[in-house]
Amino acid sequence: MAWKYSKHYTREEARELLPQVSQWLRKLQALREDLARNEVRVGSLMQGGNDAGGETVNAWIKSLAEFRLALHEFARRDIEIKDLDRGLVDFPSIMGNKEVFLCWEQGEEDIEFWHDLDSGYAGREHL
Repeated sequence: MAWKYSKHYTREEARELLPQVSQWLRKLQALREDLARNEVRVGSLMQGGNDAGGETVNAWIKSLAEFRLALHEFARRDIEIKDLDRGLVDFPSIMGNKEVFLCWEQGEEDIEFWHDLDSGYAGREHL
């Protein structure tokens, strides 16, 4: 059988990653705020076709690079961020002969839900 994901997590494997996943999510959330703040500043610097550079642009580029690195931590593990605001992530898993997601939201103490690949959060069921 051909699976969509190359990595599949057991509940225990996903649990072990939760502290790190929480840290990466917090970092992404903070970096996104930095990016938005710096983007407004860079945009105002470039209004009217002005050339921009200096500390503001460097901070924006640094935040963008850090954001991409943090996203890569999820991508290289096949962990999907479904909603960054909520800290909603899905871990690919196998239940029976079916590929599913183990679903976790920032603030939840444990991984207690799963859903089909296509059903999303609304289709969450208790493990």
